[in-house]
Amino acid sequence: MNTPAVPRPDTASGRFIALDALRGLAIALMILVNTPGSWSHVYAPLLHAPWHGFTFADLVFPMFLFAVGAAMAFSMARATPTAAVFGKIAKRTLLLFGCGLFLHWFPFSQSLTELRIPGVLQRIALCYGLAALLLLYLKPRLLLVVTVLLPLLYWALLWQFSLQHPYELSGNAVQRFDLWLLGSAHLYQGFGAAFDPEGLLSTLPAISSVLIGYLAAGELKRTDKASSVYLLALWGLAFTVVGLLWHLLWPINKPLWSGSYVAFSSGLILLLLAAMVWLMDVRQKKTLQPLVVYGSNPLFIYMLSWLWASAASQLIRFSFNGQPISLYQFGFDSLNALLPAKLASLTFALLHVLLFWGLSYWLYQRRIFIKL
Repeated sequence: MNTPAVPRPDTASGRFIALDALRGLAIALMILVNTPGSWSHVYAPLLHAPWHGFTFADLVFPMFLFAVGAAMAFSMARATPTAAVFGKIAKRTLLLFGCGLFLHWFPFSQSLTELRIPGVLQRIALCYGLAALLLLYLKPRLLLVVTVLLPLLYWALLWQFSLQHPYELSGNAVQRFDLWLLGSAHLYQGFGAAFDPEGLLSTLPAISSVLIGYLAAGELKRTDKASSVYLLALWGLAFTVVGLLWHLLWPINKPLWSGSYVAFSSGLILLLLAAMVWLMDVRQKKTLQPLVVYGSNPLFIYMLSWLWASAASQLIRFSFNGQPISLYQFGFDSLNALLPAKLASLTFALLHVLLFWGLSYWLYQRRIFIKL
């Protein structure tokens, strides 16, 4: 995901190339997960867990937030609490939030009275803005304390303000708060009820996902590259185990962004980052360089992929064999005529990943970096 004030990849600055590759991986996986040929034919790992549980797809969004925090360790390294800095934070937060609303509204066929307000970019905007304020005032040690306390505070709020069991869909505190503040018409309806997986209250533990990325990148800056691999792997293993143990009390749940989900997903990301640092920064292999390219214009590529999918499925329509069909459906049907349905759907998504990598490469070669 595009992170505000993300520096361009620059190995001379001491920046870890693996962090840029991680952001690129998040973009590629987001397109892969979000653009199947048909939602009726998707391999199980590429679908989010319906409620409790964890799939491969559930790793993507925390990876975005981790990348946001990691980038902030560089972009806000010398930031101080001044009016100018507050202005930049506010501007970027509002622009990101506005971009998310724009994507939900496009192609402008939906009434604003029913426009979904929370969303992916909206959550990233709020997490960025709130995390940035914390970074301005707190030392790393206090940030670590806040990172732990936010999920615990959220856990207490779930138990205190849910109507029934705090981990159930109906009547949980996240739903109640969003219904009170935003109304059911402005929330996600895909669970069979008005409940938003990017709800406002569950943004609290999501901030911890950002702070973990910030703290990890900060440690990378202070540690030699070889030692950082072991440190990342150790913390990754610890977070993963904590998440699995916490799951026994508070189930891993992406829609609720449970504390166990924060710990487990962060642990996996840290382990992945350790492997990428070893490969790219210690061994200096170029194997994952395409991911660095993919992460060089993340906001632009993410938004364009969303707009393209919306336009191809809703706006670009024509008649084929006497029947109206969208360009999106035509593309999937053409592949499905040659391949089994699930494989055709996956191939469709992979072709989109390749298409948008090509565009990223074109921009990268011309040193065009589109940021807020």
